[in-house]
Amino acid sequence: MAKQETRSAAEGVAALLSPVVGLALGWIGYSAFGINHHQPLPSAIDAERAAFVDRHGRLQTYYVERQGSGRPLLLVHSINAAASAYEMRPLFEFYRERRPVYALDLPGFGYSDRADRHYSPDLYAHAILDTVEQIGNPVDVVALSLGCEFAARAALIAPERINSLAMISPTGLQATPREGQGNSRALSLLAFPLWSQAFFDAIATRVSIRYFLGQSLVGPVDEGMIDYAYQTAHQPGARFAPLAFLAGMLFTPDMASLYERLTVPVLALYDEDAFTSFERLPDLLRDSSHWQARRITPSRGLPQFERLADTVHALNQFWSAQPPL
Repeated sequence: MAKQETRSAAEGVAALLSPVVGLALGWIGYSAFGINHHQPLPSAIDAERAAFVDRHGRLQTYYVERQGSGRPLLLVHSINAAASAYEMRPLFEFYRERRPVYALDLPGFGYSDRADRHYSPDLYAHAILDTVEQIGNPVDVVALSLGCEFAARAALIAPERINSLAMISPTGLQATPREGQGNSRALSLLAFPLWSQAFFDAIATRVSIRYFLGQSLVGPVDEGMIDYAYQTAHQPGARFAPLAFLAGMLFTPDMASLYERLTVPVLALYDEDAFTSFERLPDLLRDSSHWQARRITPSRGLPQFERLADTVHALNQFWSAQPPL
């Protein structure tokens, strides 16, 4: 009797799982043969796109407009499934005739190398410094979200190369510090060859992109943002860096302690953000003379798209207090 009950239970579980397994296998097949992973990819910004080989022998790209004068401005995008320099496009367009401006595609995104390699905060910090070396002069940096953590690391490694750092909705300021840096087992599971592409395709649909962008905007999502995000997420190798992000490999434990060590002037622009919080920002403002903050309201993480005038006003005030070039 017990054996019959066990067999019946097993058959019941198998009956429940069978449709799920069938759907999963069907999606894996559709991902492999029905989804175009070679989408046409236009430039994220209508500007010269330059490239160089970084210290690891990989291609790294950035957009540049040299028409303006003064200290160069370097724009650093965030990290997500469909990240690119497009996220910094409004700031590039505003400053392109006012000062030299650069917007890089971080490794694993845009036109930069998207190889299957070890993606880490240190890799991204040095990608920023490699770009600054190409520029040839100390720069003002404006970084977005997780890109702020990489820019802060770069400023700690080589403060003489970064004149100031403006952070839009910076991560790493939540009340409870992170424990550990990612999960290599989780990354191995996500990156397993049988399903890694299919898993990534499931989170890089237009529906998903629209949803997540909608969480970062007060108003409606611009269709151009959705289109470009979809295109850049459907390139060969587009999954590798985002999977490292999803496994937590790109986050720094207790990032606030690194922020405290910054010696360059720092401006934090923030308001509401569905994906991070800023409980530790008041401590930084109280304990460090290098830090200041401005609330850009209403915004949810992308004020450069919806509150551009307020954003550039805050940036210009911040830079006006810095020594001239």
